[in-house]
Amino acid sequence: MLKTVFLYPLSQEERYASLRDIDSDVIFVGYTHSNFNELIPPDTNHLIFAGELTDIKLAMEYAKENSISMAIVPLSGQNKLIKVFDLSSDLEEAFRFALIVPEKKIDIFYCDETLVLNDVRIGNASLLKSFEYSYVKEPFWQRIKQFWNRSKNKALLRHHKFKVTIDNKDEKRFSAVGAIALDYDNRSWIASALRQILGGGDGKNVLVMLSPRSIFQYYIIQPLSLFFANKESQKLPASTGYIKSKELLVECEDAELEVLIDDLQSLKTPVRLRTDKDALTFGAGDEFWSRQSCTKSERNSIKLDNIPRDDEQIEYLSKGLPLFEHASREQYASLFASLREDAKSSSIFMTLLILATMIATLGLFINSGSVIIGAMLLAPLMQPIVSLSMGVLRQDISLQKNATKTIIVGVVAVILSSMLITLFVPIERMTSEMTSRLSPTLLDLFVAIVSGIAAAYVKNNEKIMSSLAGVAIAVALVPPLSVAGIGLGWGEFHMFLSAFLLFITNLVGIVLAAAATFMVLGYSPIKVAQKGLLVWLIIVIFVSIPLYSSFVKMQENVRLQHILADTYFTIDNKHLKLSDIEILYHKAKPQIRCEVISDKVLNDQDKAHLKDAISKRIGKDVEIMATFRYRL
Repeated sequence: MLKTVFLYPLSQEERYASLRDIDSDVIFVGYTHSNFNELIPPDTNHLIFAGELTDIKLAMEYAKENSISMAIVPLSGQNKLIKVFDLSSDLEEAFRFALIVPEKKIDIFYCDETLVLNDVRIGNASLLKSFEYSYVKEPFWQRIKQFWNRSKNKALLRHHKFKVTIDNKDEKRFSAVGAIALDYDNRSWIASALRQILGGGDGKNVLVMLSPRSIFQYYIIQPLSLFFANKESQKLPASTGYIKSKELLVECEDAELEVLIDDLQSLKTPVRLRTDKDALTFGAGDEFWSRQSCTKSERNSIKLDNIPRDDEQIEYLSKGLPLFEHASREQYASLFASLREDAKSSSIFMTLLILATMIATLGLFINSGSVIIGAMLLAPLMQPIVSLSMGVLRQDISLQKNATKTIIVGVVAVILSSMLITLFVPIERMTSEMTSRLSPTLLDLFVAIVSGIAAAYVKNNEKIMSSLAGVAIAVALVPPLSVAGIGLGWGEFHMFLSAFLLFITNLVGIVLAAAATFMVLGYSPIKVAQKGLLVWLIIVIFVSIPLYSSFVKMQENVRLQHILADTYFTIDNKHLKLSDIEILYHKAKPQIRCEVISDKVLNDQDKAHLKDAISKRIGKDVEIMATFRYRL
């Protein structure tokens, strides 16, 4: 026969008095202390409990040991408990639900011998714990304030040497600033990110490690992933990893770290985390069970790809977080071997470069953008430039010399090849593809800088090396050199200088940006990198002077086009309109090239009046090259 007991704080007798009328068979027992075991009749089948969190844990232990089912009637203010277990905040509704004897079982999670209802924090897990906003609806700026207050203590950012023993046999060593452990989806942010592997009845708990490799990652990358996440698209930040198992022994080899259980009880490492599978028949709402949706498996789940585990990284990070990430010895060896090879000139390099030059030069003459793009893809000139950026960063004289020599040889080869092709092509016509490379501006420098960042990032990651082709297209290196060669072939020194300035813009932008990116990726400390970066920053500033002038002219060009576009003039009863307006600055005064559409033929006096009207409209004296079209 079913015997149900409702155990509640005696101090709240009046609050629960109305519940007696709901079911007269329920035995109501008030308690005044935590030793309430003797108050529960020995033949009890189902326990309904109301109390503080520590008392709920004791009641769960009792129910587990005596193999009876249990349900909770939450106290007023236990909002988190209500949301975690999908309980009602209405007293009578919660009690009626608790009267239903549950059939499903949940795991019981322990830290040492202490039952864990929510989670366990080890060390500095502030980021993982502080942003549990799936149930705390805080405004964006409040999240930023909360993050800043909790993370401004930089002393907490030192990595510690962790050793985790899995099921008493398999050891994992790594470094992290802290960790958090939980068993089921407790409606926290971290639980939402782990939804696919958390389950209240799979007999395993999950230990999540927070392991940022740099202050930049902790203060910039990490908050972005937390601040802008939403419930539907939450995932673990890049600086985390996890181990899922039945039993975990967590040790810290260089310090005793604080261990906080459910924000209440404090221990010190080492601690043992274990899960008793299906230990308690427990009454929770449908939403709770629907969240425990992971596939049950006997195999442990381990994901430590983003966690420092080699001795070099662990030792380095245990001294404190660097400003930027520190690359491992293996990463150094692999990337430097590739860059040193790229810095050397070879027959293959020269053959591809000359072929690319021929394609680019002919593409410029026939005014074909697709042919020029083909030349960009074929040209290998990006490789020694990226190598030069690493030489600048690391102050590696040998790498700088080899890369610079290869670049100079390559540049000379492209210009001479393009000039020779020009001498044999019986066409001297400026195409739009040529013209587009004669007026570099600050915008071209920005493109080069972004392309340099992309080139360094791609070079650092072999998995995305195919993307380097896109970088080569984004920042054209061979086409402006080909235009410079065409300028020499035509005897147009101004054309040569303008096109060569575009190449120099691309070169310095790529070198500076790629070097800075390699520094952020951890290939050089700031002390070593600052000299080279400063020198190239000065070079970029110097190159920016003529680029700024061109940018101002471009702005002026746009302004004048807006003024003259769709403008009508009336001269001696003749109605005129300007179209296809182009403004050039390579002469003593601006030259406006346009079409003049008129309803009548203009004589010389009309043309002089038109020139005066245009000059007056734009506020400066200009030279005008016009093509006249007449409406019939």
